[in-house]
Amino acid sequence: MIQTKVPRTRITDEPGGEPNAAAAGHDASARQPDTAPLLGPQETEGLRTRWQEIQQGFVDDPQQSVLAADALVAEVMQLLATTFADHKQGLEGQWHRGEEVATEDLRLALRQYRSFFDRLLST
Repeated sequence: MIQTKVPRTRITDEPGGEPNAAAAGHDASARQPDTAPLLGPQETEGLRTRWQEIQQGFVDDPQQSVLAADALVAEVMQLLATTFADHKQGLEGQWHRGEEVATEDLRLALRQYRSFFDRLLST
């Protein structure tokens, strides 16, 4: 399973997951979006290198570059889906064994899902 480190966050109590300014002790305008990495640094660097190679090849073979870009994006989507499925399976495994999952672990998991969801929907 690929593990991602998610930095600690402020307490949230609003439906959209936005931090409550009073609970956080900060002005609402100081909010920053969660941009924790979804993949490890080595994986990310390898994927970026491959993307650069695809872009560089566009001049010589545009059609092949577009096909390679499509394949790379599909690979990244599958990698992310697998990462989240593995994480979910780990949590569910604990539940099925009757183990208590720490609230902090669940909070971090939900935060990671929210970050991913928000990034998918951003324009």
